[in-house]
Order: sequence, then structure tokens, then C-alpha cells
Amino acid sequence: QVQLVESGGGVVQPGGSLRLSCAASGSITSIPTMAWYRQAPGKQREWVGLFTDAGDTNYKDSVKGRFTISRDNAKNTVYLQMNSLKLEDTAIYYCYAHTGKATYWGQGTQVTVSS
Repeated sequence: QVQLVESGGGVVQPGGSLRLSCAASGSITSIPTMAWYRQAPGKQREWVGLFTDAGDTNYKDSVKGRFTISRDNAKNTVYLQMNSLKLEDTAIYYCYAHTGKATYWGQGTQVTVSS
């Protein structure tokens, strides 16, 4: 069982930055894939990017070059650094973990980009 708790959301102006954190209840070193998803009002949840235990990353095209995922195994935490935020980045952001046997979701953190 893995519990994920996101934090770091808030309100930011277009062009601003935020860093989201996802703290896991246990070690993340054995979790093959951790990822971030988001869900905007009235839309389906969509994948944003992932980080594998091999150190590979991949991102949705619309966030490439602006968002960066990293993980700190010592702190059992995954981060989503978001720069050059746009109005369309407004959503609830969810942390996701796939252990190979099960998947887990956090409760989400709201990110609002507004002028």
C-alpha cells in the first residue's frame, strides 16, 4: 500500500512558476514509474509526465520545456517544477505511482493560473 500526498499548489500569474511535491508513505526506490496527471474543469484527467526508476522522463507535448519532474529517493518525494505557466495549465494536479502490481493516486492539489 502506497499513500501519496501532494502539496505546493496555489494561484499564480501567467508566466509564473510553482513546484508541486508528492510525498510517498514509503520508499519510492522500488516504484518503477511515478507520474503526474491533471484534470481541468469539465475535462478528463490527462497525463502530464512521468519519471521512471531508471531515470527516464517523458512529458506531454504541451508542457515540454516548461515542466520538469524529478524525484528525491532519500525523501521519498517526487516533484513537478512548472515554469512559464499558462492559463490552460489551470487544473487539479494528481500524483500517480505504478508499482507493477498496483496503481495509487494522491488526492490532488489545485493549481490556478490567473491574471
